[in-house]
Amino acid sequence: CFNSGFSCDKCDFETNLCKALYEFNLQPGWIRRNGQSGIGPPYSDHNGNESAYFLSLSPEMQSSSATLRTNVFLPTDEEHVCQIRFHYWVSGTLMVGLQKHSEDTVTNIWQVSRELQSQWKANTITINSTEKFEV
Repeated sequence: CFNSGFSCDKCDFETNLCKALYEFNLQPGWIRRNGQSGIGPPYSDHNGNESAYFLSLSPEMQSSSATLRTNVFLPTDEEHVCQIRFHYWVSGTLMVGLQKHSEDTVTNIWQVSRELQSQWKANTITINSTEKFEV
């Protein structure tokens, strides 16, 4: 999330997880790997770099689901906008959910299911919330 261009945390998984993702939130099923890992596609990151790292479901989790959770973001307003941009390669269904701190449930705000062409795509989600939230 970033506020109107004031700050933008960029994460490429080269050294660790994003600051927005807790290490302990890397739940079982997620692995940090690159295209040379021998696991299968994708064989490079979204820039075509075979040695660059990204997060992936581990092979034994392909028919299951796994969750990534961000840290807590502050409320948004006209001056403080939250935009999350990410690259994705889908072999199942990818969903982005929003959990506000006053709510117990996660609201689905975006999703995509496997498309015919296997390739990296990019998406940007703008989030508005009057209270603290997690994605």
